[in-house]
Amino acid sequence: MVAIWELLLLVLANHLLRASEAGARPCLRSAMGLDPSYCLSWRVAVEANNVRAWRTVPAQCVRYIEEYMVGGQYCRDLDTVVDQILAYLNGITAAADGLDAWILDVDDTCLSNTLYYKDKHFGGDPFDRMAFKSWALRGTSPAILAVLHLYRKLIERGFKVFLITGRDEEVFCSSTTQNLHAQGFTGYERLIMRSAEFRGAGATAFKSERRKQLVAEGFRIRGNVGDQWSDLLGDCAGDRIFKIPNPMYFVP
Repeated sequence: MVAIWELLLLVLANHLLRASEAGARPCLRSAMGLDPSYCLSWRVAVEANNVRAWRTVPAQCVRYIEEYMVGGQYCRDLDTVVDQILAYLNGITAAADGLDAWILDVDDTCLSNTLYYKDKHFGGDPFDRMAFKSWALRGTSPAILAVLHLYRKLIERGFKVFLITGRDEEVFCSSTTQNLHAQGFTGYERLIMRSAEFRGAGATAFKSERRKQLVAEGFRIRGNVGDQWSDLLGDCAGDRIFKIPNPMYFVP
């Protein structure tokens, strides 16, 4: 009889030990991608720049990213970012010398490519250079309205706005300019595009060099807004940087 109780106690102790070990590893299922919350964690890691050099949205997260982009949460997150930018803007004043500047990226900062990425499973498909070229040449990307509102505030308050984009100048200059103007982005100081000397260079290197040139001209970069960390990192990034959410693709 004693032996039976000892056996039962041994089984119970082994069960409790396993339960304790499982409790000590609460993120194991999430890390393996078996928990639906994995995709939320992946998106947060992307926005925090902890996930880098990824080529496509994980297959199990495609539906999640679709819902995020078109279901309302993206717009709420975007509005929150712009609210923070406006709060910062309300605390600074453009100097009378006309040298206080802001930098804005173009793709998925000023102009939305969500309609294009809808046909690419919201980043679940590999990047198709020729398909995106055809899309961009159409010049029909809609404005991101919250950023357009911010842009108009910057112009009204006397800041010089520079739009810096990795789009190739020779290929996309005309269509991009027309698209921006048609969507209300007029009155900017300069549209800076990728020239031949920067073909093949990473976005961080290209944009850093262009910002350095602006600083050398005497401009003070008071703020910098982009949807990619490569828009915001590097030299002369500005007094404040603001990241627009974008979990659909990664630009190095």
